[in-house]
Amino acid sequence: MHPLRSLILAAAGNDVIRRLVATAPVSRDVVRRFVAGETTADALEVTRSLVDQGLTVTLDYLGEDTTDKTLAEQTVQAYLELLDGLHRDGLAKSAEVSVKLSAVGQALDERLALENAARICAKAAECGTTVTLDMEDHTTTDSTLRVLAELRGTWSWVGAVLQAYLHRTEGDCGRLASEGSRVRLCKGAYAEPGEVAFPDPHDVDRSYVRCANTLLRGDGFPMFATHDPRLVEIVGSRAESLGRKPGSFEFQMLYGIRPDEQLRLAALGHTVRVYVPYGVQWYGYLMRRLAERPANTAFFLRALVSRK
Repeated sequence: MHPLRSLILAAAGNDVIRRLVATAPVSRDVVRRFVAGETTADALEVTRSLVDQGLTVTLDYLGEDTTDKTLAEQTVQAYLELLDGLHRDGLAKSAEVSVKLSAVGQALDERLALENAARICAKAAECGTTVTLDMEDHTTTDSTLRVLAELRGTWSWVGAVLQAYLHRTEGDCGRLASEGSRVRLCKGAYAEPGEVAFPDPHDVDRSYVRCANTLLRGDGFPMFATHDPRLVEIVGSRAESLGRKPGSFEFQMLYGIRPDEQLRLAALGHTVRVYVPYGVQWYGYLMRRLAERPANTAFFLRALVSRK
């Protein structure tokens, strides 16, 4: 693993650094580049702006590793409020939600996470939109896929996320590339041991391409989450050679990362979905985004120490 990436991921769990970043005078302005804000109103405002530019959106209410039922319930209520807002504001056709099962009780009890996720899915169906289950570290992969299978028994549109840096993912892509199956493929953003994940970024890229080929050859709806120009080009080329037209797959990128590229791809007729996080628990999310793309760290640090 890149030494800077290791350092950033270590900082994600450091309370001293978290307090420093959270209390620095300019931190919130910098964070706003990557996070929509802290409230439902903030999330809806950013969603409207993106939709007006011809983009689609998936919204993530930040929080994870919840070990308290009350906090898990607060997360569920936040999603229910958000979904009502999307419906009320006429945004539901262009925006869905992404849910981390660990934020709705997975660490406490898998059944609790399933029940809470089902409540969110039921509200999404009522509001005319969809839900994607975010994937977290490898210790939760099997549990998340079990919950996914249960939810799809009622809501076949529930999206899955697979991480190319895991050795197992090519096989998972083959199993999930069935008709109607929505699958987001990303590289992965957690610190994982070499026994389960590729440590070399080049091997991760090669795995991503193999997985993309599997998804594009399947009957499902692939969603390619990457900012890497080479991978965007490869995916587009492979899709064209396999007869996949724009609209039969989509590109996904993070809010605040390569916004010009998002608009360029949309102008070519591609569906581009922007992953928009919001909420007060932004620190862990920000650290993982910096770890994924260490070049972002320089931007953040410059802003953090600047007096301007």
